[in-house]
Amino acid sequence: MTRVAVVGAGLMGANHARVLRRLPEAEVTLVVDPDGQRGRALADSVGARYSTDPAAVPELAEAAVVAVPSEQHVDVGVPLLRAGVDLLVEKPVATTVEDADALIEAARENDRILMVGHVERFNPAVLQLDGIVQDPLHVELTRMGPFSPRVTADVVLDLMIHDLELALALADSDVERVEGIGRRERTDSLDLVTALLQFRNGVTATVTASRVGQSKIRRIELTQRTNFVVLDLVRQDLTIHRVDHNEFLAEGGVRYRQSGLVEIPFLEHRGEPLALEWEHFLECVTHRRSPRVTGVQGRRALELALAVQRSAGLPYR
Repeated sequence: MTRVAVVGAGLMGANHARVLRRLPEAEVTLVVDPDGQRGRALADSVGARYSTDPAAVPELAEAAVVAVPSEQHVDVGVPLLRAGVDLLVEKPVATTVEDADALIEAARENDRILMVGHVERFNPAVLQLDGIVQDPLHVELTRMGPFSPRVTADVVLDLMIHDLELALALADSDVERVEGIGRRERTDSLDLVTALLQFRNGVTATVTASRVGQSKIRRIELTQRTNFVVLDLVRQDLTIHRVDHNEFLAEGGVRYRQSGLVEIPFLEHRGEPLALEWEHFLECVTHRRSPRVTGVQGRRALELALAVQRSAGLPYR
């Protein structure tokens, strides 16, 4: 059993604690938060100790989740990595590339596992793609939801970064060109953004994120040479469409008939993505394996998100 500390007792920290409480492979031993009332309440709910100081973590845990505000990730994470603690850091890995590099370097120098919490990678429908993605041409990712006043980051770092990381994984190539367009609707930062991406291997992507929608949409459409794949990440389902071409010779020329085939694969992995993420991270900690989303991959997603921000924020000239 791995002893785990939850650093940050806000909404995400509470979600992590809830999931960890149900996992036999983990024991929450410490909750860290500057807010005594909030931190103690979460600690009591999982039978853990409470502290205001992250320096208490190494004595009580082998691993920790860093669920503090993103700009604090580097200040909390680097000392813990240097103290020998394996980390699951919430997305984005940091708010600057320099801070992301500091976390990556601390993990490398101290032989620690650094995993970034891009939880959609553990959506059962996305996990099923491992054996399906073969020859992608274009991917379209859409993520929309109602406005939440509690969120302070813009929609790119709050929502779109999930899909930017997925696009990088699906294309399996470096980005060559980025164009973004966005608007401010409910806040002073970007609330709705569409990004166009071109990868070095020729794959293209369209990514749209909105927090001014009227319903929750999480959708991926993947165009390949041999099929068209549709994922609904909310319902956790996947559908594969193929066109079957049948040729018939008829008097006066050639006649074509197209009939579509639809496949609905059985999903091998079922469950809450956050729980699947934790099971994977704990396996990596136990067996010293590289995680599905490394610090370097989290850095690439952050770098791309910052490029989208810059492009979407440019005025028309």
